Amino acid sequence: MGKFREISTFVEVVARGSLSAAARAEAIAPAMIGRRLDALEARLGVKLLQRTTRKLALTNEGAAFLEDCQRILAELEDAESAVSERSARASGHLLVSAPAGFGRQHVAPLLPSFLAEQREVTINLNLNDRVVDMIGEGVDVAIRIASLSDSSLVGVKLADNARVVVAAPAYLKRHGTPRTLAELARHNCLAISSEGSQRGWTFREHGKNLTLKVAGNMVCNDGAVLHDWALAGKGLAWRSMWEVGAEIEAGRLRTVLDQYAAPGNDIYAVFAQRRHLPLRIRAFVDFLRHAYAQADYWRSR
Repeated sequence: MGKFREISTFVEVVARGSLSAAARAEAIAPAMIGRRLDALEARLGVKLLQRTTRKLALTNEGAAFLEDCQRILAELEDAESAVSERSARASGHLLVSAPAGFGRQHVAPLLPSFLAEQREVTINLNLNDRVVDMIGEGVDVAIRIASLSDSSLVGVKLADNARVVVAAPAYLKRHGTPRTLAELARHNCLAISSEGSQRGWTFREHGKNLTLKVAGNMVCNDGAVLHDWALAGKGLAWRSMWEVGAEIEAGRLRTVLDQYAAPGNDIYAVFAQRRHLPLRIRAFVDFLRHAYAQADYWRSR
């Protein structure tokens, strides 16, 4: 209990900007706040705050420790909320946004099972490939396959994801298997277009990410079409494992250039707040995370 109090006091002091403000919030003497900070720094063996009579400043160690403390306290709050809400029933309406292809394949088929468990919840599933304005459009949960750049949103990782270059065995038999990135130039590459321009393929070479514009005789703005073309042996395609994992497992597609694979864009559920999250949102995110965590899930779809 003492360690937890010291950590929460440290976070509170930084948030409020002074020992006296933190003391007023707890209705205790500032000296007590100071003793807790002293005890925390003594136990850790590092200086967390540079304290003067006029201001506070985090040390480098203090700044790093603050991030961990804030995460721990937020997770503890989530755990307490989950326990207190476990006996409650989820209810109300959910507006869920997801990328079109992923949503059709990995969200929509799961909704009947979720709603069978949560009979007082209704869902509007909005499938599109643009990044929605969650607050402006009233979206409760958005499924995103990317690194999260908007720090105002809270993300929960649902599953790992990677992008791979794939082709049908028949195509590779006719045209050979590329061994280097330079060899892509002599292959028919099935690229996706966005607003009239081709999206490049991203690889990892010599420790750096490299985006290449590839060439081929067919381009489409729908990833599902590229998937079908690749299965039909029309060329190479750069696709996500969530889309082609089952075909790779079955041998209908093969991966190439695996040694150049870039770090994956993982699958997240994002929402606009963490505190006081409605139970229907918690239940939905937990349901998806549990479904995707099953050992055979990605091999069967």
